[in-house]
Amino acid sequence: MVDDVDEEAPIFAIAVAAELAGMHPQTLRQYDRLGLVVPARTQGGSRRYALRHVKQLREVAALSAEGMSLPAISRLIELENTVRGLRRQVAQLENRLQDEESRRSRVFAAGASGSVVSLRHGTRVRRATEVVVWHPPSAAD
Repeated sequence: MVDDVDEEAPIFAIAVAAELAGMHPQTLRQYDRLGLVVPARTQGGSRRYALRHVKQLREVAALSAEGMSLPAISRLIELENTVRGLRRQVAQLENRLQDEESRRSRVFAAGASGSVVSLRHGTRVRRATEVVVWHPPSAAD
């Protein structure tokens, strides 16, 4: 499959998703009723499955074939969905943190009156200005 395909895009009708998963469409309907694999719905109420759903259907079939009960599979999928949501949230928070850190200045200089002046990253201080660098004492000092 293509790398840039959105795995969350609900594009497959039930017959296509069933064929891709190697199942009967009635099995997909049953899994939807049980909450195992819940597809998106069109305005008319038709089920639309994403690539992620097809992968889940295959996983449900494999786990069921290994003897895992449908309630246990349901709990496993619920936990996987929670993890996916948390990962997405962590990625968003990391991006926000990175944006915030890039906006904050971490370079300071002494102004003409002795005040501390914040400089943007990459800004150079005029050579005529004296700059005093202070290092906090370490625990060994």
